[in-house]
Amino acid sequence: MIFIIGAGGHGQVVADIFRAQRKAGLIGPPTAFLDDDPRRHGALQVGTRVLGSLSLLTTEPHAAVVVAIGDNRTRARLFARLIAKGEVPTVAEHPRSIVAEDVALGAGSMVCAGAVINTGSVVGANTIVNTGATVDHHASIGDHVHIAPGVHLGGEVRVGEGALIGIGAVVLPRITVGAWSTVGAGAVVTCDVPPGVTVAGVPARSLPVRETV
Repeated sequence: MIFIIGAGGHGQVVADIFRAQRKAGLIGPPTAFLDDDPRRHGALQVGTRVLGSLSLLTTEPHAAVVVAIGDNRTRARLFARLIAKGEVPTVAEHPRSIVAEDVALGAGSMVCAGAVINTGSVVGANTIVNTGATVDHHASIGDHVHIAPGVHLGGEVRVGEGALIGIGAVVLPRITVGAWSTVGAGAVVTCDVPPGVTVAGVPARSLPVRETV
């Protein structure tokens, strides 16, 4: 049994990855959701049952887990907690993605339908390469990153830990996007992005930090 942690929208996308694997004749263990929201317990979503809360990790036999939560910080915290408890993360790779043979996919990473990851690239642990995103050759993607649907990363791009590259953004070759930064949807990144900042626009520019009262 593989437990998919989180039965929300992204969790259902991950469940569909495993369903597509089975339909493609790739034999693997069955899947089930665990989610701490009691309103979801017992539901059947994408052919996968929500068994109950995360407390079942200690009582129900299973081989591996995938943390299927879109928010990077939440996913990173939960991933670290599960690893500390000895859980084994597995990769969810859609059979209709294209991943070069020499690509290194980190533990617990998720590669969605239509994604392309080209030769020489490295994808960190607990990272999402979402629907239709492309990662060109020799890119380096850190842990807990989310490459959103329709993103295009040029060759030799580096994306730091926890960064979010928003829907439809383009990052030009050899650019570095710093850790825990955010690239807005549709942005075109033409120069390096420092850690912890948000950029948007064409070309992408840092957004001003709003002061709180």
